[in-house]
Amino acid sequence: MAHLRIFRHYIHTPFVITAVLEGAVLFFAAFLGHFTRFGVFPSLSEHFVFALTFSGVLLFFMVAMGVYEARLREGYVGVMLRTAVAVFLLGTIGMALVLFLFPDLVLGRGVLLFASIEGFLLVAALRWITSNFIDEDFMKSRVLILGTGQRAVKVASRMRRRSDRRAFVLEGFMQQEGTPNLIAEFGANVIAYPEAGLSAYCQANDVDQIVVAADDRRAAGDNSPGIPFEELMDCRLSGVDICEVQNFIEREACKIDVDLLQRSWLVYSDGFVTNWYRALVKRTFDILVATLLFIVFLPIMLISAIAILVCDKFRGPIFYRQQRVGKNGVLFNVIKFRTMQVDAEESGAMWAEYNDPRTTRVGAFLRRSHLDEFPQLVNVIKGDMSMVGPRPERPVFVEKLNASIPYYEERHRMQPGITGWAQLCYPYGASIQDAKEKLQYDLYYVKNHSILLDMIILLQTVEVVLVGEGSR
Repeated sequence: MAHLRIFRHYIHTPFVITAVLEGAVLFFAAFLGHFTRFGVFPSLSEHFVFALTFSGVLLFFMVAMGVYEARLREGYVGVMLRTAVAVFLLGTIGMALVLFLFPDLVLGRGVLLFASIEGFLLVAALRWITSNFIDEDFMKSRVLILGTGQRAVKVASRMRRRSDRRAFVLEGFMQQEGTPNLIAEFGANVIAYPEAGLSAYCQANDVDQIVVAADDRRAAGDNSPGIPFEELMDCRLSGVDICEVQNFIEREACKIDVDLLQRSWLVYSDGFVTNWYRALVKRTFDILVATLLFIVFLPIMLISAIAILVCDKFRGPIFYRQQRVGKNGVLFNVIKFRTMQVDAEESGAMWAEYNDPRTTRVGAFLRRSHLDEFPQLVNVIKGDMSMVGPRPERPVFVEKLNASIPYYEERHRMQPGITGWAQLCYPYGASIQDAKEKLQYDLYYVKNHSILLDMIILLQTVEVVLVGEGSR
């Protein structure tokens, strides 16, 4: 099984196994660090709590740095650099906090130092081995795409990189007689429809799954290629999974393709669940996290406020309030540190650009480090926003985007967030096309949101802050 689905979120199974193995290695490293420091292994009962805490904290920050993301396009060296940041920077800070609160947890700082070094080396060795196995074809599902038209182009164009196919091997695109071949330009393997039938072909070629991407959605007949439902049923009864192309893209890319989206799919598909229990849990989670972060980062926010005043020679405001569209289209004022010149929008509303020339010197740093977003914690506590959700947009842009992008209004079914799934998965953008791409990730979140997904997004926001805008 290439994926686990936990609370409706798809997680790549080999990376889950890798995380479990590396957690065990880090647990052992805690004992090895004690042996290196004192020349003797401690008893399990004596060292268990420290070892469990040590491995848990480091694994926590490794997840935060995105080292277990299947869509990560960096090689072994890049992933190990992320791991080094997680172990030696974030892990050191995390363990220092734990040891400050529980000073009797470890027998000397030397144990922690040796455990961190040896844990990193053991993880590096294990990952060198597992990274080779993860990308081996025998670990993946063998997938056949039924169709060579517009719907099949979505797969051919969006999943060309090896990093986009970490969970499957693409057998090819099967062309039905009388249908156009629109994927030739992508260099894809086109397969003629077999005379022996689909089921026989799948058995002969070890196909595990058929993705139905035919443009003609009618049942196949004498005058129409359509969808061969009888043959697909034979395949399913013989053990081959059958998947619709929209569901396939949702699973593999963790987004919902707007161009393929139909109202009926929105109505009948699983997900899009909102009830009083989920709302209560999410609101409680938001208040606790926002309050804790506000207290922890209050000194940094005070320094940021002073820097804004000094940079502008005490001539401009510290905060910037701007009207945004919230849940169900309700307007509210978002609070941010001012990062632009006071007269930045004299000529009217404009999308902020990457390296925007209207940004002040202090503002440029605040934007790169995302410190300008921290006052929005007040919006979360007030209830205007959530910690996680689609980013709120200005009414003038929402009106334009609603007219240009189908289903754009669906992202307002939930409260907007300080961070979100789109911010993790798509780089900074300032155009209608960028808004459309981000919408696909926002719709995935609206469909599959849960506390687990919220926690994953908050954790990996650390990666975006440290590594850069857009992490995949």
